[in-house]
Amino acid sequence: MPGKPTRSELLDYADQMAATGRPSLARLCAEEAAQQTTDPHEAARILADYPDPNAGRKE
Repeated sequence: MPGKPTRSELLDYADQMAATGRPSLARLCAEEAAQQTTDPHEAARILADYPDPNAGRKE
């Protein structure tokens, strides 16, 4: 059973998801990558690179 993806792998996945029109999946990968960093500025930068496509959306 493979281990958990690294932050670098997750960001690669996020890039792939964003490039293929799947922003929600890109954001999920970015959120997981941001959780793996101890630097809050780096985490914020990662999340800013992959904005939440559902932000501001009302139900």
